[in-house]
Amino acid sequence: MMVTWAVARLVSGRGSGRISVGRVGAVVGRNVGALRSGASYWLVLVSGFFEPLLYLLSIGVGVGALVGRIPVGDGRVVSYAVFVAPAMLAVSAMNGALSETTFNFFFKMRYAKTFEAVLATPVRPIEVALGELSWAMVRSSVYTALFLVVMVVLGLAEPVWALAAFPATMLVGLSFGALGMAVSTLLRGWQDFDLMTAAQLSLFLFSGTFSPVADYPGVVEVVVRVTPLYHSVELVRGLASGVPQWGLLGHAGYLVVMAVAGLWFAARRIERVLCA
Repeated sequence: MMVTWAVARLVSGRGSGRISVGRVGAVVGRNVGALRSGASYWLVLVSGFFEPLLYLLSIGVGVGALVGRIPVGDGRVVSYAVFVAPAMLAVSAMNGALSETTFNFFFKMRYAKTFEAVLATPVRPIEVALGELSWAMVRSSVYTALFLVVMVVLGLAEPVWALAAFPATMLVGLSFGALGMAVSTLLRGWQDFDLMTAAQLSLFLFSGTFSPVADYPGVVEVVVRVTPLYHSVELVRGLASGVPQWGLLGHAGYLVVMAVAGLWFAARRIERVLCA
């Protein structure tokens, strides 16, 4: 978060003043107020947690009984459920962040005109982006915290390593939240969400979530290794499994760059679309 805040100060598009924590907090507070006033939003918020959990129980545990144990890249052999669980944890972080910064963000920007009203106040585009991203991280963190509890209860992660994996899931939520905001500023209408859904599903299926990437054909493996969810899965899996390696820093660096670039682009697009 410190890296993101530092870059956010540099890329602010309206004036040269400092980013105000209070104004960012006001954007978050508006979302909290909407949450309190809408019972249906609570249902949407809760439902997003269950999709990766059901995949874990059906595929990781159910199909895992047929698959048995599976070799991983560092020479270890683990149960299929232990292999799949950290991937579903990363997917949970991704889904939580993208749900807020795609559908909800797009509606507020294009139809509800929420950001136009916010920008009529002293709040600046970069502060809108930071506020929305912070709120997305709250949702993502709730999902991953609950999912980690399930993993510990099922014996799929040690409590100490579950705690170590939690900051990694926050980084995953931060990076995908920033990416979701950036993409949402480019969408022309609701029909474009079909393309986003297809891309999200492709990441979900082909990012080392259900099988090691080494099992893919050579060209496919190369493509998978440059996708953001692959780096997220590898980072979370390395920590949740209790086998941290120096290579995890590379995965974390990838996600930091994605978060910074997405936040910068989203803030610029908000300014261009709403402040022109």
